[in-house]
Amino acid sequence: MKIKLLLFVLLFITLSASSFAQFETSTPEAQGISSQAILTFVERVENEVDALHSFMIIRNGKMISQGWWHPYDAETPHVMHSLSKSFTSTAVGLAIAEGNLSLDDQVISFFPDKTPDNPSQNLKAMRIRDLITMNTGHIEEPYVWQKDTDWIEFFLNAEVPLKPGTHFKYNSAATYMLSAIVQKVTGEKVVDYLTPRLFQPLGIKKPAWDESPQGISTGGWGLHIRTEDIAKLGQLYLQKGKWNGKQLLTEEWVALATSKQTANGSNPTSDWEQGYGFQFWRSRNDAYRGDGAFGQYCIVMPKQQTVIAITSGVNRMDKVLNIVWETLLPAMKDISMIENEQAFAALEEKTENLTLKPIEGEQKNKLTKKLMKRPYLIDDNKAGVQSVFFNIGGKKQNIVFGMEHGMENLTIGYGAYEKGEVESHLPYTNGLMKKTAASGAWISDNQYQVRTYLYEMPARVTYTFTFDKDNITMDTKVEHSLFAPRPQLQLKGHR
Repeated sequence: MKIKLLLFVLLFITLSASSFAQFETSTPEAQGISSQAILTFVERVENEVDALHSFMIIRNGKMISQGWWHPYDAETPHVMHSLSKSFTSTAVGLAIAEGNLSLDDQVISFFPDKTPDNPSQNLKAMRIRDLITMNTGHIEEPYVWQKDTDWIEFFLNAEVPLKPGTHFKYNSAATYMLSAIVQKVTGEKVVDYLTPRLFQPLGIKKPAWDESPQGISTGGWGLHIRTEDIAKLGQLYLQKGKWNGKQLLTEEWVALATSKQTANGSNPTSDWEQGYGFQFWRSRNDAYRGDGAFGQYCIVMPKQQTVIAITSGVNRMDKVLNIVWETLLPAMKDISMIENEQAFAALEEKTENLTLKPIEGEQKNKLTKKLMKRPYLIDDNKAGVQSVFFNIGGKKQNIVFGMEHGMENLTIGYGAYEKGEVESHLPYTNGLMKKTAASGAWISDNQYQVRTYLYEMPARVTYTFTFDKDNITMDTKVEHSLFAPRPQLQLKGHR
């Protein structure tokens, strides 16, 4: 029995290590948490949130469980939204350690040519410390990304009614300013500056990072990385800035960045009112995290020596954290546990076969062949859709959208998600992403529905086509996208 168990553990470690060489692998029980608890976590997020895309659990520096819900996968980067802020904060910490910056430097000192002629006292008082703790003195965030003007100049010309350092106001534009300052003093974009100092040492392939019109990494959003890369940042901070025996970040910076630097509420049951550090949130249970819209998480639990990386597309971010605290945290023990082969096998089978739910319905019906005769012409609309042609019901399925800029071919699976690419953008996605994964089915006698994941981000688009003789109605629902337009979500057409 002991020999069988040893072979079982060695096989697991050998198979897992090939994909994730940066983290040694281990069974959950060997690191003091039951496989059953992790299985319960997976089952709960499947049943209670919509929808997790991936997770990875690191305990005591060992990868103990991981999973991706198809069409999401381990190697495809996922946009981080505001989890990007924790990486920008790291760049600031490195720049300070190299003597390029100080937390007490005035913001306007870096951009004298973009500062108003008569700056207010509050603007003059604003320091890097205020940017990084979201205490800029703004009541309303300057929405720089909505402007065609210079983003730095727009930020510096925005009203600062409160004294910096006295009022917490979440402010992505402040993080953009941190990125701009790092670029100003180092001569490199944040994504380039971090490459030899963070990404390469951690084994992170140089990521894509969105830029402003002025060629500056957006800082507060727009970083595209993998789940494993999130886990590596969390593990670096858990190890107080040390990686493979080398001190990448100073221990002092890690302590400051992850501790409560400013109050942001007093509700003991909210993970968003436990205080804020340097672009890290304090969490309940003496944890801290970076997070981004629709459920991108880097959760660090120092007492438990655990890092949990998650990507998702959820409407309620708090639900994911609640499930972590309710299922995983209580199951964590300080000593290893007896191996449970049955529970571990069940967990492995579950995580190896994760998939998001496809559209349920029929593959064919009496209308299927009729749809293939000729396209539907769509009435004038703001989305630029001119026609829709259906090729469904067979082994290879697709819908062709005739757009103002050309044809868009959406590949569709039945009972599963089929991956594909579009040249520019689908209706109502505003050019967000080229890579798609779609599932379609007849949900009634006259309605065909397609759910499309833009699987390098949380966004998904659901198209529902209703047929009435030679007429068509196309309803569009855009979810988990910060930037998709919603001016006209129903189109009509005819043959």
